[in-house]
Amino acid sequence: MDGKVKEQKRHQHKHSGPKAEKKKLKKQGGSTEEDERKRNPKAFAVQSAVRMAKTFHRAQDIKTKKHHIPLVDRTPLEPPPVVIVVVGPPKVGKSTLIRCLIKNFTRQKLGDICGPVTIVSGKKRRLTFMECNNDINTMIDLAKVADLVLMLIDASFGFEMETFEFLNICQVHGFPRIMGVLTHLDSFKNNKTLRKTKKNLKHRFWTEVYQGAKLFYLSGMVYGEYQTQEVKNLGRFISVMKFRPLVWQTSHPYVLVDRMEDLTDPEKVRTDPKSDRTVSLYGYLRGTHLKNKGQVHIPGVGDFQVADVNFLPDPCPLPGAQKKRALNEKERLLYAPMAGVGGVVYDKDAVYIDLPANHVNQQQEEVRPTTELVQSLIDTHATLDVKMAASKVSLFSGSVTLESTDMDEQSGETGLQEKLVWDPNTQRKRRKVLFAEEEGDDDVSGSSDDEDGDSEDSDQDEDEDNDNLSTMLKEARAKSDKTDQNVTDITPPVKKQKLEERKEKGEGTAEVPAFADSEDDLEMSEESEQEGGAGRAGDSGHCSEESDDEEEEDDEEEEEDESVEEEDDEAGTTVKEEEEEEEEEEEEEEEEEQGALRWKEGLQQKASQAFLRQQEAVPNLRKLVYGSVVEAADSEDEEEELGGLFRVSRPQNSKKFQANALDCSRFNPETSHDWDLEEMLNSIRDCFVTGKWEEGQDAATLLKEDEELYGDFEDLETGEVHKSQTGQQDQAENSENEDDDDEEAEESLVKVDDDEVQKNKRLEKKRRLKERFDAEYDDEDATYFDDLKEEMQKQAELNRAEFEDVDDETRVQYEGFRPGMYVRLEISSLPCEFVTNFDPHYPIILGGLGSGEGNVGYLQMRLKKHRWYNRILKTRDPLILSLGWRRFQTIPLYHIEDHNGRHRLLKYTPQHMHCGASIWGPVTPQGTGFLAVQSVAGTKANFRIAATGVILDLDKSVTIVKKLKLIGYPYKIFKNTSFIKGMFNTVLEVAKFEGASVRTVSGVRGQIKKALSTPPGAYRATFEDRLLMSDIVFLRSWFPVSVPQLYNPVTSLLLPVGQKDSWEGMRTLGQLKHDLGIRNKPNTDSLYKPVVRAQRHFNPLHIPKELQKALPFKSKPKQQQPKGKVPRDLQRPSVIREPHERKVAALLHALSTVHNQKTKKAHMVQHAKHKKFLQQKEKQEEAKLKRQKEARKKLYRVMGQMDQKKQRSSLKGAPQDD
Repeated sequence: MDGKVKEQKRHQHKHSGPKAEKKKLKKQGGSTEEDERKRNPKAFAVQSAVRMAKTFHRAQDIKTKKHHIPLVDRTPLEPPPVVIVVVGPPKVGKSTLIRCLIKNFTRQKLGDICGPVTIVSGKKRRLTFMECNNDINTMIDLAKVADLVLMLIDASFGFEMETFEFLNICQVHGFPRIMGVLTHLDSFKNNKTLRKTKKNLKHRFWTEVYQGAKLFYLSGMVYGEYQTQEVKNLGRFISVMKFRPLVWQTSHPYVLVDRMEDLTDPEKVRTDPKSDRTVSLYGYLRGTHLKNKGQVHIPGVGDFQVADVNFLPDPCPLPGAQKKRALNEKERLLYAPMAGVGGVVYDKDAVYIDLPANHVNQQQEEVRPTTELVQSLIDTHATLDVKMAASKVSLFSGSVTLESTDMDEQSGETGLQEKLVWDPNTQRKRRKVLFAEEEGDDDVSGSSDDEDGDSEDSDQDEDEDNDNLSTMLKEARAKSDKTDQNVTDITPPVKKQKLEERKEKGEGTAEVPAFADSEDDLEMSEESEQEGGAGRAGDSGHCSEESDDEEEEDDEEEEEDESVEEEDDEAGTTVKEEEEEEEEEEEEEEEEEQGALRWKEGLQQKASQAFLRQQEAVPNLRKLVYGSVVEAADSEDEEEELGGLFRVSRPQNSKKFQANALDCSRFNPETSHDWDLEEMLNSIRDCFVTGKWEEGQDAATLLKEDEELYGDFEDLETGEVHKSQTGQQDQAENSENEDDDDEEAEESLVKVDDDEVQKNKRLEKKRRLKERFDAEYDDEDATYFDDLKEEMQKQAELNRAEFEDVDDETRVQYEGFRPGMYVRLEISSLPCEFVTNFDPHYPIILGGLGSGEGNVGYLQMRLKKHRWYNRILKTRDPLILSLGWRRFQTIPLYHIEDHNGRHRLLKYTPQHMHCGASIWGPVTPQGTGFLAVQSVAGTKANFRIAATGVILDLDKSVTIVKKLKLIGYPYKIFKNTSFIKGMFNTVLEVAKFEGASVRTVSGVRGQIKKALSTPPGAYRATFEDRLLMSDIVFLRSWFPVSVPQLYNPVTSLLLPVGQKDSWEGMRTLGQLKHDLGIRNKPNTDSLYKPVVRAQRHFNPLHIPKELQKALPFKSKPKQQQPKGKVPRDLQRPSVIREPHERKVAALLHALSTVHNQKTKKAHMVQHAKHKKFLQQKEKQEEAKLKRQKEARKKLYRVMGQMDQKKQRSSLKGAPQDD
C-alpha cells in the first residue's frame, strides 16, 4: 500500500434502457404512465365495476368525514389571545413547561406563575397561559374557556385519574383542541421499555381523544428546564394551530380576568370590614359581543349586575403590519399583572407605570438630566418645611439671628409633630399628625406626597392604589424608600403615580410632562448615553411601546445574535418614526377621553420641541467617518436660485455627488409648516402621483437617469470607456431645446395617463364578465358543501364590513363591546371575602348570561351515570352540577318514561341506561351539556365525575309519579260481592276511585262499585270469585311527586386561601346518619326470624274392608305382627377365647395378610404383563390391517386396469379373431 486511500468506484448512470428512458421523460416533464395508457389502454381499463364503485364510495366517505359543518367566522380582525390551559396532576411539570414556553416566545424568565400570562407569539397571534391546579372546581371552570389544552402526563408513572377527569369534563362542555405532553422520560434507562411505554400511552391517549391526536415527548431536563429544541417545536405547533369554534363559547361573552382592583372607599372598609365591595376586573373579552349593564356569573362567587364596562388600550398589542418574518425584541411583549410583570398598566382615567426600586436608583445616580430645574428638583433631599425650619434670619447686621422656633414660641403656636403608625387595613406606615391641643386624635394622616395632603379624595385615591399593589412590589418599594430617606424615615412606601397626579404636583412642569422620562435621555451627551446604557442593562425590559431611546440601543445590542432581517428592521426604524408613533397614540387617547386629562394639552408642540432637541444631539456620522462635513446651503431660497441660474451639463456627475453627499442619519427641519393652509397643501400637491410632474421627475426620465448613473463603465484592461446610448441621446436632445421638450412631455404624459385609465377600465369590465360567465357555467366541481362554505364566507365578510369604518366609541353603542377588546368591568356589591381571600392561582371568569339565563326554574334533563363511577345515584340525594357557567348544588329526581307516556319515579339511576332527571336550577338553553359530581371537597382515590347529560326542556310539563298501594280487608262476603274496609277514610275518597280495578294477593281481580254509608271509607266491590276472610285487597295508584326547590351555588372562591378546594354543601342522608352516628331502626316485620315448625302427627291410614277386597294381593295391607324381642334363652352366647387360642388366631391373621399381599402383587404383575401383551397384539393387528389394506389397494388397482382395458377394447370394437 502506498498510503493512498483507494478511491471508490463511482456509480455510472445508465444512458440507455427503460430506466434511462423513464428518467429522461421525467426530466422533460412527461409521465410514463400516460404513454403506457395510450399504448395499452386495455391494461388500464376497469377490471371490475363493483370494485371500482366500492373504491369510489370509500374515497368519498373519507373525504366527507373530514368535513365539518361550516360556521360563520365571527372572529374579529384582532382576535383575543388564545387561552392555553396547562393541565396535569401535581408535580408533573406544569409550571416548568409554562416558564420554558414563555422564555421561548419572549426571551424572559418568569418566577411564580400566578394568574393568566399573556404573551405575543407572532405577528397575528397572542397566547394566554393558565395553569390548572388539582382542584376539580378549577378544572371545570378552565375547561369552559380553554381554546387549547396541554395535557401533561408523567410517563414514568402512567395516566393518573386527573387526566381522565379533565378529558370527561371537556367532552361535556365542548371539546377544545388537546395536545398530550409526556414528561419524566429521562427516568427510563432501558430504551426498549421507553419505546414500549410511549406506544402504550399514545394508543390509550388516542382512545380517549381521537385517533392521531398529537402527543409530544419532552425527553429530559437541562438545568431545571426542558430542552430548547423540544420546547421550540411545541411552540411552533401552538403558533400555527387552528381552532374550531365551540357552541357555548361563541354564543356567550366571557372574560378571563388577569387583573383585579378594589375600588371600595377605604373609610367604608375601615368602619365596616364585612361590607360589600366595589371591584373592577380587567381582561380580554372573548366569545361574542358584551352589552353594558348586563348580567354576568362569576363561577365560584355568584350572579352579579355589571355597573359599568369600558374598553382600554391593549396592554399586550400585536405588532404593526410590517413585512418581516420574526418579531423584534420590543414586540415580544409579556403581560401578567397577577405575577407582577408588565411595565404599563392602564386604568379608566390613569396610567400606572411600574418602575422597580433598583431601576429608579440607577437612573437617578447615573443619568443626570441637563435641564437645571429638573436636576435641582432631583437633587433636593429635604422638603421645603424642613429647610424653612432650619433657616435663620437676622434683620440687622450684628443682630441676633431669629429661628422659626422663636417665632412659634412668640406666637404661642407649636409646629406639627409626626408619629409613625402602622395601619393594618391599608398595610402601610402612615404619618400621623400630632397637634399640641389634640395629641390623641387619629383622624388626620399625611399623604404620600411631599406636599400637604389636604383633600380627602387624594388620600382615598392613594389608599386605593396602595391596596391594589402586589406584595412583591410593596417590598421592593419599601426597600428603596429606606435607602432614600435622608432627613427622616417617615416616608411611606412609594406607589405607582398616576400621570394626572404628577401633573397636579408639577413635577417638571417647566419641561414636557408627557415625555418627562424620555426628555432627560434626549438631552444627554454621548458619554451619559453610554453610562445610561450600562446602568440599565439589568432592567427587566417589561415596557410599553413608547420606550425611550436608550432602551432601543440596549435592545439592539441584545439582538445582535438574532436574524439578519430583524437587524435590518431595527436599523430601519428611525427616531422620527418612533416620535410620530408617540404623537399618534397620544392624539388617539385624547380623542377617546375627550379632554378629560389636562396634561395632554399642547402635546404636538411639546413632542416637536423634544424631537428637534434630539436631532441636534444626534452625532454627525459623516464627520465621524470621513472627518469632513459638506455644509448645506443657508436657505431653501438660495438652493432654488442656484438651481435656476446654473444647468449642469452632466447630470450623472451631480447624481453621484448627491448620492455620496447625502447624510441619511441627519434630518434638520428648519421651520414647522401649518398644513391647514391651502397654500401649503398646493406646494406639495405635485409631489404625489396625481399631481403634475416635471420632466426631470417623470418615471421614464428617472429610469434613464439611473441608467446614466450606473450604465457607464470602464474596461480596466483595455482602458476603453463605454457609455450608454440613451445617455448620449438625452444629452444631445437636452442641449438642443429644453423648453419645447418640457411642454411636449407634459402633453404626452396627460395622454398616456388617459390611455392607461381607459385600458384599465376595459380590462376590469372583461374580468367581471368572465367571472359571471364562470359562475354560471363552470359549476361542475362545486358541491353543496362548497356552496355552504362560500355562503358562510360572504356572511362573515358582510359582518366585518358593517362597522368597519366606524370608530370604537360609536361601534360599542351599536353592537356592544366586541371580542378581542381589553375591557374593564366594574361590579358593585361583591362579597368582601372575594377580595380578602383572593388567590391569583385560581382563575376568575366572568361569563355573560343571555336573556332569561339569570332566572331559576324547573329543568328536564337526560342523565346517565358515568360508567367509571363506582356507585349508583339515589333520588333526592344532593348533587353538584356544572351547567353553563355555573356550578351549583341541587336535588334531582330520577324518572323513566313508560310505554304509555307516564314518567315513573326511580329510586336509583339505572346501571347502563339513560334516565330522565328533574331539577330546580338556572334556566339554560336546550342542548347544553352538564356533568355531576357528588362532592368537590378534596381529592378522592376514585373517579369523581358521577354523571353526565344534556338539558331537554325548561318547564314543568313533565309530571313525575310514584306507585302507591292502598290496602283493605273484606268484612262481609256474599258470593262474588264483598264489603271492603280500611282502604279509604271518607266517602269522597271512595267516590273518586269508583270503577277502579282492585286485586287480592291471591290474584282474584275485582272492581270498586259504590261507597257504603258505614263505616266511613268502606265500599262494595265485585270480584271474579268468592273471597275468603283471610284475603287482602289492594289498589295500585300513581301519586305525583314535587321537585325540591334547592339551588345552592358553589362559592369556592369565597373560601380562605388554602381552603378553596374544601367547599361542602348539603350532605346526603347517608352522610348525615354516618356523621351523627344514627342507626336505622329496622321494621320488625321485615326482619328474618328463625322458622320454628311444630311436629305434625298423622292419623293411621284406614282402608275400608270392601276396598281391601278389591285390591290386588300386592297392595293389600298385610296383617303382620311386629317382631318382639328374642328371648334370652334363644340368644347365642358370646365366645371367650383362651390366651393360646388368641395367639393362634393372631398368627393365622398375620399369615393370611401376607398371603393376600403376595397374591395382590402377583395379580398386579400379571395385569401389567397382560396389558403389555395387549399393546403388542394391537400393534400386530394394526400392521396386519395395513398389509391387508395395501393388498386390497394392489388388487383393486389391477382390477381397475383390467376394467379399463375391457372398456377400451369395447370402444375399438370386437377383435378380428372373433
